[in-house]
Amino acid sequence: MADPYSTLGVAKSASEAEIKSAYRKLAKELHPDKNKDNPKAAEKFSDVTKAYDLLSDKTKRGQFDRGEIDAEGNPAMPFGYGGGGFRGDPRAQGGFGGFGNESSDFGDIFEGLFGGRGGGGGPFGGFGGRAAPPPKGANVAYRLAVSFVDAATQAPQRITLADGGTIDLKLPAGVETGTQMRLAGKGQPGPGGNGDGIVTISVKDHPFYVREGANIRLDLPVTLNEAVQGAKVKVPTVDGPVMLSIPAGSTSGKVMRLKGKGFSQKGGGRGDQLVRLLIDLPAGDAALEKLVGEWTDSRAVRADLGV
Repeated sequence: MADPYSTLGVAKSASEAEIKSAYRKLAKELHPDKNKDNPKAAEKFSDVTKAYDLLSDKTKRGQFDRGEIDAEGNPAMPFGYGGGGFRGDPRAQGGFGGFGNESSDFGDIFEGLFGGRGGGGGPFGGFGGRAAPPPKGANVAYRLAVSFVDAATQAPQRITLADGGTIDLKLPAGVETGTQMRLAGKGQPGPGGNGDGIVTISVKDHPFYVREGANIRLDLPVTLNEAVQGAKVKVPTVDGPVMLSIPAGSTSGKVMRLKGKGFSQKGGGRGDQLVRLLIDLPAGDAALEKLVGEWTDSRAVRADLGV
């Protein structure tokens, strides 16, 4: 994998927020569900996810920046390419530098190579410092497609792991396409323990619900009778049908609000469901045509439009 900063298109000095924003943008563009006929997009999506996994982990990012691990998260060679200095410590460039306290990485390198214990247990025991912890195993990437309704209500999800086992997940508040969940210890085994499982979530579209932030919008057909005379009608929500009172004299485009029937929010609570009324008229109804033919609306309903 290329340099993770280049993969995400951010500078090495990028903040956590800038890294997260760059990842979300690329994840949405490259997601396999949107690029089913483009296998290269799936490969790039995997690279972007790996890059974000490394840079979003403060420990791993620091290790990469210091040259202790490569872009795959594997331990890097302790000696710089072409001779001269150690990759983990810029103060040692051009030679071994001083062996004093200004370069604690020096002792760590040799302890990791030769098993020194800081005080003289190995051939370089006099350098001091503590041994670097053994590396964990590689992380394993998972993709989880979640239905619109399940995402809105945070319904539990079951995922099958690489080892064949299953685990039940509780979706986080505010979940959206590109949201990642970390499964501690569910990655590949390694000398320092198992890596993690990284689950990237995609939320499926819905036939008639549309998400607007934490709110859900729904276009609701109503009859002319219901709009003119008012009525109580059944309305679908992600929590199940509810009854909605339509005021008499309602027009098409009127928006009504169902509190707490939207998506969960990171700050707590849920958004609302916004119901837009659409009057549905029957075609070729003789009785309706006769009724309207005997009645005229003399209002200038388009006056505000200047016509």
